[in-house]
Amino acid sequence: MRSRFLPLVTLFALLGGCASTGDVARLQNQVAELQEELAGLKRTTAAKEEVQNVNQRIAEQTEQLLRSSATLVSKVDQMEERIQNTQGTIEQTNYRIDRMAQQMTQFQRDLELLGARVQPAAPGSPSSEITVPAPGPVVSAVPSENPVDVYQAAYRDYQRGNFDLAISGFRDFITQSPNSDLADNAAYWIGESLFSQQKYPEAIAQFDSVVTQYPRSDKVPGALLKKGFSYLNINERAQGIVQLQYVVHEHPNAPEAALARQRLRQLGIETR
Repeated sequence: MRSRFLPLVTLFALLGGCASTGDVARLQNQVAELQEELAGLKRTTAAKEEVQNVNQRIAEQTEQLLRSSATLVSKVDQMEERIQNTQGTIEQTNYRIDRMAQQMTQFQRDLELLGARVQPAAPGSPSSEITVPAPGPVVSAVPSENPVDVYQAAYRDYQRGNFDLAISGFRDFITQSPNSDLADNAAYWIGESLFSQQKYPEAIAQFDSVVTQYPRSDKVPGALLKKGFSYLNINERAQGIVQLQYVVHEHPNAPEAALARQRLRQLGIETR
């Protein structure tokens, strides 16, 4: 900076003495150069400030873009979670519909089978007539309850959500007809009732009794499936997976095997 002011000092010195025309012209050129240099410095400073402003705007826009991207990613994650929840709800609804259809079909078969095995009482039989012994009082013979009616009533209670009554009715049926072809079905519906009440340990024990007491029953795959679901519902994942895999391996053609595979896939386990 000191060198830039030397021409000015020289100028004042020359003006103070006898300066020639050439000296004055030289000084004027130096002043013009200084002015041009000063203007260049100003332009450089302005350019630096402009660059700083541009960089600041870029930084602000970048930050805003990052925030927008984070918001978008969050919304996408939320949408994916909602889609997964919706798919899970649809699968559960389809499962319930399938189960209801299977239950209705099985119930119709049960009634046909039970109706074929239970013969109606003949007219005038002692079970439907009033016996009047002499000379004692009039006594009405109480007929035994029809097993068909007991089974039907218990199943209606199950459908209506009266699970305690359903359990009691199915147990009465098993007590009255322990050798009936529907005894295994009644035992299975007791397990279903307990499962619907979320009494999972009791349901596990009941489904296990179906498997052990009626090993050739067509209710065994369903009992194993619901036994697996019960274990999962009480957070015994390993036991639940074992039961579901057993359904797939031992009863691959049963409808319950498809439901077991579906649940295993939801758990992240692939089966053949």
